[in-house]
Amino acid sequence: MPQNIVVSQPEDLTVAWAQRVVNLHEAATVVTQVKVLSVEVGTTTRIRLALAYQSDSALPRRWFVKLPSLAWRARFITALPQLLETEIRFYQELAKAVPIALPVCLAAQSRWGLGSILVLADIEEHGAQAGDTHDVLSLAQARLVIDGLARFHARFWHKPGSIPHYRWLAGRVRQVEDHLGTVLAVPLMRQGLNRSDGSVPAKLQRGALHYARNRRSAMRFLSARPQTLVHHDCHPGNLFWQHNRAGLLDWQLVRVGEGVSDVAYFLATALAPEQRRLHENALLARYAQQLTAYGITDIAAETLDERYRAHLVYAFEAMVVTLAVGDMMPTDSNLELIRRTATAVDDLDAFAALPI
Repeated sequence: MPQNIVVSQPEDLTVAWAQRVVNLHEAATVVTQVKVLSVEVGTTTRIRLALAYQSDSALPRRWFVKLPSLAWRARFITALPQLLETEIRFYQELAKAVPIALPVCLAAQSRWGLGSILVLADIEEHGAQAGDTHDVLSLAQARLVIDGLARFHARFWHKPGSIPHYRWLAGRVRQVEDHLGTVLAVPLMRQGLNRSDGSVPAKLQRGALHYARNRRSAMRFLSARPQTLVHHDCHPGNLFWQHNRAGLLDWQLVRVGEGVSDVAYFLATALAPEQRRLHENALLARYAQQLTAYGITDIAAETLDERYRAHLVYAFEAMVVTLAVGDMMPTDSNLELIRRTATAVDDLDAFAALPI
């Protein structure tokens, strides 16, 4: 049985703990120092560490550790659907097959009754630059992300059998998450709209509450085409940039779904409304062209446009619910992403695209 590396608090990340992680890779390497550089609390507790070794080692000297959130509201929302555990399984079972830049996983462990932990190499040690939730991407950056999403989606398109242990991506945990989302949809939508500080026009608020009351039907419609593996949380804070390629962080919501849902989420959150209006059609066409280049032929431009329009609703809901729960994202960034997604929903009349 592997050594237990699960801890519950940032102060538990000691030299002795780091040594247990290092022993998984280089038993002869001795850890001499562990320094906590930063602690951020959101959907998880994220800790950056600096390490020193007694001698030369190929192991990174900066680590990024994820623990269950220390904020009780965020912890409650993420615990039942086992979001951190899902990300751990992603790195254990799927990451090697994903053709998009990812952090290097040093250790990942879940233990019943004890908790969960994910230890990654800090991407900045290898020259990568992490995104931020308030970033506004350029057209060139948006193209890089669209290209990466097309490559990622094409790898698993219509191939659920190629995804190891596929059932856990759509099984009990996802059902719990969907049920929780439906039960809490109306109160969380009301709470988020009340806190949105005028970021959502009144006409959209009415549509948002109607959507929340009918969320189960809406989700059935949005989930009707489980075609590929999707990230499901493609906002600018979950991106990083390395060697002129875009990478993706935070795989807690990974699932089987419709690829264009990631495109809608990304364009609604990561572009300024003016840029999105100018370029979303071209970027959506680029996504379709890339899929075709990878051998995906069962896509029609008209259908893709309509599905894109409908999936904008989820991006909007996700941002409003994030604000309602609190402690999951910096408030200023959260409000800005609500404004961006609300504008996208309004521009394309996205609520009308749902048969509810």
